Order: sequence, then C-alpha cells, then structure tokens
Amino acid sequence: METQQQIDFNRIASAIAFLRQHFKDQPDLEAAAGHVHLSPFHFQRMFQDWAGVSPKQFLQYLSLDHAKGRLIQGDTLSDAAFETGLSGTSRLHDLFVKIEGMTPGEFRNGGAGLQINYSFAESPFGPLIVASTEKGVCHMAFADAGEAEALRDLQEKFPRAVYRQFVDVNQQNALFIFGQDWKKLPEIKLHLKGSPFQVRVWETLLNVPMGGLVTYSGLAEQAGHAGASRAVGTAVAANPVAFLIPCHRVIRASGDVGQYHWGSNRKSAMIGWEAAKVS
Repeated sequence: METQQQIDFNRIASAIAFLRQHFKDQPDLEAAAGHVHLSPFHFQRMFQDWAGVSPKQFLQYLSLDHAKGRLIQGDTLSDAAFETGLSGTSRLHDLFVKIEGMTPGEFRNGGAGLQINYSFAESPFGPLIVASTEKGVCHMAFADAGEAEALRDLQEKFPRAVYRQFVDVNQQNALFIFGQDWKKLPEIKLHLKGSPFQVRVWETLLNVPMGGLVTYSGLAEQAGHAGASRAVGTAVAANPVAFLIPCHRVIRASGDVGQYHWGSNRKSAMIGWEAAKVS
C-alpha cells in the first residue's frame, strides 16, 4: 500500500512531467493543479511543502536556459573547484561522501563473505532500499516495484552475501542527505562494487556541485578521460547508489535532462529540488 509521501511525490512527478511537456506554453497554477486532480490551493501548498518554492518558480529551474546557464558556470568554475573546493551547500558531496572500492575478491565472488544489512525508507523522490556492509553503503535504489522486487535486485548484485534486514549507522547517515540542515551532515561512507574506471567516474561525480549540472563530455574530461563520453555514460548508468552519487546531475549538452535509470521525471524533480535548496 502506498504511503501518503509516495502518493504526494507521484502527484508532483506527474505535475513535473506536465510542466516539462508544456513549458513553452507557461501553464498556470490552475492547469498544473487540474492535471493532478487537485484544487489550486491544495496543489500550491503541497508543492511548496515539497520543493520549498512555488510551481512557477520550480518551472524556471526546469528550463533549458537555466540548465545551460548552470553548465556554463560549471565549465567556468571547474578548474578552480577541483583545485581548492568551495564551501557551503553547493559543494556538499565532496565534503562528506567518501568512497571505498570493494576488494578484487569481493568484486569477483558475488559478495562472498560480506554481511549486508538492508532496510527500506521514504525519500522526497519515492521509496528507497538502502543496503550497507560494515565499511559503508553499497546499494541505494528506488523501490518503485515494491520491497520484494527491490530486495531481489540487490541480491542479484551480491548473490553470495549474507543478508539481514537491519538499520545500521551507515544507512542512517546516508539518509540524512534528505534532511533540511546540510550543515550538520555526518560523513557518509560508501563501499562500492565497480571497476577502477567506474569508481573514478563516480568519484568525479561527487565534485559536481549541489544544484549544478555537467555534460557527459564535461564529466569525461574532468575524470581524465576526454573523448570517452560513451564509456563515461555507461559508468554513470551503472551507479549503484542513487542520489548520493549524483548521476542525476549529468545532462545532455543541449540542456535537456536526458534519460535516467529511475525515470526522467524523477531526474527533473531532483534537479529542480536541488536548485531550489541552494537558491
């Protein structure tokens, strides 16, 4: 059974799809509210509670002009940012998310010898499954098809691990990302299964600012693999930790959000939500 948070996000995602589709027409509040079968008053309040901004303001964060502006700013700041880092919420990820790659034995042997704790949680973007070893979070994904299917997907990635449904500190720390006070976030540790190339791409993604955007070619260049946009795109798609490794911040050079493993409407929701938070 869907929770109220799931129901609300599904409505917001549907409204975002409507706003994206009809952006050129600049739909008003009544049109967006009618699309999700709510009164303008209730829709405005629900959206404001979720995003912190009005639907009209949020619409601006979904525009191509906004995306292109963020891309240009990212290109301008990338060299300095990589050398010195920037303070504040816009440089969130590289300050507190730390990646440790799994050993070759863990990588090859399907997680043999690993104890994996898992649990289910709510987020502003839908239900999640989050799993961790003693070293850190190894998996976080949206559980749109239900908890049983989400657990099966996890077990396919680590077929020889031992599983326990249990909320541990690594999971709790990871879920603080969806809170409101980012200044008090604990360090989040990730324990990831991936090739050295994939891990390098994921580490580079952590340097994309909160609310910022990057193209596939830009990410390839920053990762030290200029010209390998296709391979970098494959690594982005293989990201095992939704949101914490911000693959949703990688968009097309045109400014279009492009595809996303968990749906382009959810990707747009993440991009707009982050833009609203840092603005």
